[in-house]
Amino acid sequence: MDDAFAPWIGQAVVLQVALGEGKVALRGKLVKDCGEAVRVRLGENNGQGWDVDIYKSMILAVEQDGVNIVAA
Repeated sequence: MDDAFAPWIGQAVVLQVALGEGKVALRGKLVKDCGEAVRVRLGENNGQGWDVDIYKSMILAVEQDGVNIVAA
């Protein structure tokens, strides 16, 4: 079982996703590992957003979303 995404569940992330010949950055919250895909909540505002399933084979990189980090 591939659990490479398990540490990212519930975290705000930026996914680098292959799209045709290029790549796009998607900012959201990793919600669930769905086997061949991961579910990402995009555009979350006040607990609402769009849940999108992204095939793992399309994901090039996962990074922590630094927008929500506040220095103390």
